[in-house]
Amino acid sequence: MAIRRIDPSSYLSRAVLHGNTVYLAGLTADDLSQDVAGQTQQILTKIDRYLNEAGTDKSKLLSAHIWLRDISTFDEMNRVWESWIDGGNPPARATVEARLAGDRYLIEIMVTAALD
Repeated sequence: MAIRRIDPSSYLSRAVLHGNTVYLAGLTADDLSQDVAGQTQQILTKIDRYLNEAGTDKSKLLSAHIWLRDISTFDEMNRVWESWIDGGNPPARATVEARLAGDRYLIEIMVTAALD
């Protein structure tokens, strides 16, 4: 079974397709001056782009892992998530507080989706 990699670098691929599944790397925002809602929206836009490139969309999400620098921003993040997610097809999801790669990163999201 073939493996296809999207945006590979020397240490990670932004997405990996294998079988009927696409695995996205943990994604972060580019504009770190924004609050958690703004960073969440940027990441969800990236997720849409990578899922589209892989040949699927958010209605096929299987799982999502969300890391927040500060769990007190959960409601702010979740409002953006709920307005974006396909409400009829929500993925299994976990959200935790975690130290992220830098102080200005407020959120990181990783998803897995079906291709059919």
